[in-house]
Amino acid sequence: MTLLTYILTRIDLLLYFTCIVLFFYWINRSKKSKEKMPPGPKPLPIIGNLNVVDLKNLHESLMELHEKFGDIFTVHFGPKVMVVIAGYRAVKDALVNQADDFGERADAALFKLISKEKEKPFDTNLITNCAVSNVICSIIFGERFEYNDSTFKKLVQIINENEKLIGSPKLMLFNFFPRISTFLGTHKQIVQNFDYLKEFVLKRIKHQRQVFDTNAISGYIDAYLLKQEQESTKAETHFDDKDMVFSVLDLFAAGTETTSTTLRWGILLMMKYPEIQKKVQEEIQTNIKQGQMPTVDDRRNMPYTEAVVHEIQRFANIVPLNVPHTTPNDVYFRGYCIPKGTDVIPFLTSVLHDKTQWETPHQFNPKHFLDANGKFVKRDAFMPFSAGRRVCVGESLAKMELFLFFTGLLQTFTFFPPPGVSREDISLKPGTGLILLPLPHLVCAKLNY
Repeated sequence: MTLLTYILTRIDLLLYFTCIVLFFYWINRSKKSKEKMPPGPKPLPIIGNLNVVDLKNLHESLMELHEKFGDIFTVHFGPKVMVVIAGYRAVKDALVNQADDFGERADAALFKLISKEKEKPFDTNLITNCAVSNVICSIIFGERFEYNDSTFKKLVQIINENEKLIGSPKLMLFNFFPRISTFLGTHKQIVQNFDYLKEFVLKRIKHQRQVFDTNAISGYIDAYLLKQEQESTKAETHFDDKDMVFSVLDLFAAGTETTSTTLRWGILLMMKYPEIQKKVQEEIQTNIKQGQMPTVDDRRNMPYTEAVVHEIQRFANIVPLNVPHTTPNDVYFRGYCIPKGTDVIPFLTSVLHDKTQWETPHQFNPKHFLDANGKFVKRDAFMPFSAGRRVCVGESLAKMELFLFFTGLLQTFTFFPPPGVSREDISLKPGTGLILLPLPHLVCAKLNY
């Protein structure tokens, strides 16, 4: 027997032994949880239910499982066991009525590492991201950036890239199999991007600390520095530099991508449904004088526009899987026991497209938020910001931004498809990612006056 043959034989034996151990581990684990955990598709050894889900369109796969197994079911993503809570009533029950039981944030493997265009077709991605990001920059740093600032553009592009990578099948596999999926490499690019963002924030904090003036607090970082100064004499404080960096990064990323993506969906939908765009513009002309910018107070007088903005959020469903939660203790929920430390998906697609709550869940229909008299009505199943303890902290800001940006854009411009593209050609199918972005497309805009 040659040395090579011997080595290959030993590798085969090692792999065979490993598979046997994993198989019995899986069987043993399944037996232990069979009587307690919610139902779900039968898992296979090692891969679990990865054979019945499409990681590129995970929310669609989960909707199919929701139809089959009901409002609470278990899915095995390889060795990663997750419970999915689906439908408006079940999600509300978990996040609001049992908020403490489902209040912990899930710890994914990755997180442990780390102008308009003169009617010519243009991509709305970068300019929309920059406009929205400048709002959060003003809040965090106390100043905005010029759109042609190369550093600012790179920051926005990195955030956009990371959102796509984090929701990619390769990264999901890394989170499910962190020890054996490192060769996929996607997590390395995300960590590299994160390090760049972290370095930028550290430089900004250092600069603002050097020029800090307690009488001129201009943003979140200044307010944090002031709090550090006030608590400097305490033996223990939660306001350390590490927490400041990560809270700034959270605000910067979350305050950029979600709102800008919703606006991009809004523009795309207005091109697809010009009759709705026209009706919004008629309401704008009736309630806002020409040359006057829209204000938050205008929302109460513009029920149709408010309904359209809400329907854009519902229909676009940009964060379909929500942010995963985890159980701090064994949780008893709807007749099942969910063990401590189990990741839980409060499945937002199943809420925003719940056929028991919405008349036409799969259609873009602003009437979902209008009564028979055309007045705006709130809907309990409208949960694009999630609910309970981990509801999006930027919900109020995002709602104001969406109304002001959307109304201001339609007040000034009419959006239409590029030459040769009909409204029927406009696809409403989303791309792949943590956030459901519109597929790449071009937009034309003309001034209304």
